[in-house]
Amino acid sequence: MVAALVILAVIVAVGALLNPSGDDFRWFLHLRRPRWLTFERWIPAIWLAIYLCFYASALLVWQASTSLALMAGYLGLVLLVQSYTWLICRSRTLRNGTVIGLAGWAWGVALAVVVLPLSRPAALLLIPFLLWSPVGSFVTWRMEGLNR
Repeated sequence: MVAALVILAVIVAVGALLNPSGDDFRWFLHLRRPRWLTFERWIPAIWLAIYLCFYASALLVWQASTSLALMAGYLGLVLLVQSYTWLICRSRTLRNGTVIGLAGWAWGVALAVVVLPLSRPAALLLIPFLLWSPVGSFVTWRMEGLNR
């Protein structure tokens, strides 16, 4: 029970600490987007589902291993993922989002490979992120061209 609360608290804390300021986020919201990006209103729900999967995956891995190193791996993933919007907004450079999005995906693949032998369900819970992350990186890359 304590581990579940600590993992949840860390995810929430990272989300709160790496949240862009109101001014920075307004800048981001005013960027041009590809016309085919018709599902943008669903993106917050998609990310909420992904973060719930991160939480469940980390909890399963903790129960299987009690490895602080693996928890650090999950922390690294959450830091990379949450810093995507923060870094774009702070630097006002979409390219940074594309790069960090791809770095997060690579980290997620490595984490899934490492946790697979410990907990197949934990590795499977990382798949929604591994599928969505390239979509987000592609959208960001396309936005780069529209906002030069």
